[in-house]
Amino acid sequence: MSQSGSQAAAFFRDVHKSRVVWFVRDDEGMPTSLSTDGTRSLPFWSTWARAQRATKVWGHGLRVESMPLDTWRDRELADYARDGLKIGINWSGPRLVGWDFTSMEVLNRLAAAD
Repeated sequence: MSQSGSQAAAFFRDVHKSRVVWFVRDDEGMPTSLSTDGTRSLPFWSTWARAQRATKVWGHGLRVESMPLDTWRDRELADYARDGLKIGINWSGPRLVGWDFTSMEVLNRLAAAD
């Protein structure tokens, strides 16, 4: 399994157990990343420590926040889909890279973990 694949597997395993997702933001909102195909992704992490590493890589006054998994799954993912955003999962490494999923793919994987 690739590094990104193992990070994605860890995400779904961790959030299933903790019932929390983690993200980074500043006073302006949550950062997105633009892929080469023009798709924007919004990253989330499965633990505080993983998200904290992202604040160190990206800097710019970002802070770590959390959201209950049920809120993220039941409300937020639909909003992100309407906005055309993909969901970055446990991005890691010196450039914060990893897999991106559509909101529907995330919902399907969460359902499979239940």
